[in-house]
Amino acid sequence: MNAIPIINLVNQPCHSQFDPEDWEILSQHWYPVARVQDLSTQPQQVILLDVKMAIYQTESGQILLVRDLCPHRGVPLSKGWVEGEELVCPYHGLHFNAAGKCTKIPAQPEMSTFSDRFSLTSFPVVVRYGLVWTSIQSRQQQQANFPDLDTWTHADHQAILPPPVDIAGSSGRQLEGFIDVAHFAWVHHQSFADRDNQIVPRYTSQRTSYGLHSEYDSSVSNYPHGLQHLAPEGFIWRRVFDVYPPFSAILTVHFPRQGILKILNACCPVSYNQTRLFVPLTRNFDTTGDLQAVYDFNAQIFAEDQDIIESQKPEELPLDLMMEAHFEADRSSTLYRRLLAEMGLSRKYTV
Repeated sequence: MNAIPIINLVNQPCHSQFDPEDWEILSQHWYPVARVQDLSTQPQQVILLDVKMAIYQTESGQILLVRDLCPHRGVPLSKGWVEGEELVCPYHGLHFNAAGKCTKIPAQPEMSTFSDRFSLTSFPVVVRYGLVWTSIQSRQQQQANFPDLDTWTHADHQAILPPPVDIAGSSGRQLEGFIDVAHFAWVHHQSFADRDNQIVPRYTSQRTSYGLHSEYDSSVSNYPHGLQHLAPEGFIWRRVFDVYPPFSAILTVHFPRQGILKILNACCPVSYNQTRLFVPLTRNFDTTGDLQAVYDFNAQIFAEDQDIIESQKPEELPLDLMMEAHFEADRSSTLYRRLLAEMGLSRKYTV
């Protein structure tokens, strides 16, 4: 984790549609904002909970994340560039070091010390699963509820990180859709499921120290339609969901011949109804197979989900369980809603 000596906590942006109390709660948690492989010395803008940030690497490779705002005249620093270990503002050429301190004002070269008012607002950086994670308000990564994708560095498992998916929908709706097992036959019938296999057997879902754990056994194959013949006749597929509120979950799928696929569904709540979804995954089978096929299958599944998520009303996830009807197969999603409500998120979060 990079040292963050300058901590100027950020307030909720004035244009944000989040309820202020809900934004305050969500801003205490950690979220992924970028893939490490997409970073360079060219700053780029990322957005978390309506807060615009500039993310970049110095020439030594250090990853830094700052508010995308020069304290001098409010120009986005993502329009600037890196010189050595310093970020340069494109408007007046102010230089900022890795600690966020101003080190140079070209218009006044005689200056050697600078007021703290010229300092950048910096955010903490944690790299996990090929992703950069941060928090707007928290600086205590030890207390963060990071998902545990334990196979990411395992020698027998291949780690894969597809491109992110941008969804015009809320992170709560997206996460709930990911753990919903009753929609397979209807939403994913063109990718892996079957509308003639629509019954959801009873399954277990329970609270844990990190969130919730569900185990679901069924005959719904996880192979793409073109590879369904690889599943032994009568094989029962076990899907295990581990949810890390507010907006991350891991799906473990048990394949034939001791195959294990793990998919991390990690949401970055860009805005009230905008989500950037990151999906690191691992597998211990077909580890030399075509990665593009993995990307394509992953994109197809999430595109099928995206069409539904972007059309749901209300846009936010209703935490008042009386606002929508529920049936037995919804046990994971109703528990997830309870957990979000217990975090303190209000009914206003759903409006």
